[in-house]
Amino acid sequence: MFVRNINLQQYRNYEQLQLNSFGDVNLLIGPNAQGKTNLLEAIFVLALTKSHRTSKDRELIAFEQTSAHVSATVEKKYGDVLLELRLSAQGKKAKINGLEQRKLSAFIGSLNVVMFAPEDLEIVKGTPGIRRRFLDMEIGQVQPSYLYHLQQYQKILVQRNNYLKQLWGKVDTQEGLLDIWNEQLVEHGVKIIKKRKQFIIKLQKWAEAIHHGITNGSEDLQLRYVPSFGEVTEEDEAVLFEQFMIKLRQLKDQEIRRGMTLAGPHRDDMTFYINGKEVHTYGSQGQQRTTALSLKLAEIELIKEEIGEYPVLLLDDVLSELDPYRQTQLIETFQSKVQTFITATGVESLNTDKLKNANIFHVHSGQVGS
Repeated sequence: MFVRNINLQQYRNYEQLQLNSFGDVNLLIGPNAQGKTNLLEAIFVLALTKSHRTSKDRELIAFEQTSAHVSATVEKKYGDVLLELRLSAQGKKAKINGLEQRKLSAFIGSLNVVMFAPEDLEIVKGTPGIRRRFLDMEIGQVQPSYLYHLQQYQKILVQRNNYLKQLWGKVDTQEGLLDIWNEQLVEHGVKIIKKRKQFIIKLQKWAEAIHHGITNGSEDLQLRYVPSFGEVTEEDEAVLFEQFMIKLRQLKDQEIRRGMTLAGPHRDDMTFYINGKEVHTYGSQGQQRTTALSLKLAEIELIKEEIGEYPVLLLDDVLSELDPYRQTQLIETFQSKVQTFITATGVESLNTDKLKNANIFHVHSGQVGS
């Protein structure tokens, strides 16, 4: 997979930008707050229709403008595709080769990316919500049906929570109606749980081998899925459905008191272990960084395994955060096989011997020059 060009209109601090000369490795060099990350973000947004930095689309539109437009020609193994995304107060409109897509889920996956930024360390040491977002975005890229079940689940969750709030203090709890909400929630919830577990098992295979190599065989990395209603040892959906339903029945009184759903994929987590010790609590900063790096490198291989071609790699000011050894490990992984975009304030912070054939773009005040 290869991004041939990109066009931005009224996106962040870019009034108009057309770049046509991307190579295998592309360095975006310039001071902070000039637009380097905005350009990487635009590629990410074109892949997933949402930003990795904000949940508010309005922030992606240039100041005092009503809409933004991002488009790119992407070379894939079956031919080139033109991807277009328009952002406005009325919502998003996405086109593939000029044809508007009725659902964004039909657009997502046309371009696959792996983003690695300093804040990705939070996947390891941050809150469960960050890890759930990581899972949702990565699985959604390669399995569009996952996004459908996730969207349905989130809608039903809001409605069920509203109903639980209405039940507080009532003598007649109308259990029949609550059971209907439960069944609808669980129907989509078990699909999410099953796909997350399958994804983590596949990610584990790649991450374990990569981490073992980075640490010269001294550390074994393990990933574990932690559902909110107990260990999932069974992948049969009927069994998962019954487990989930039982948990909701057990929590009914507590949920009514608190007015919220206390079990389900929206409260699940993923944990990391090195040599049997939990990394979030007991890992050193170096181990946490290496775990995050292993995850990102594993993502690259997993996407290749799932869709048959490598994704585009976006490295946002991350190489300068790594020591020379980890820089080398990362660069050797993507060289000659993964198209890569790298932001940095200057080439002096990079292992330039490994990047001597890179295309260099200088970014200043929303302008890009080679």
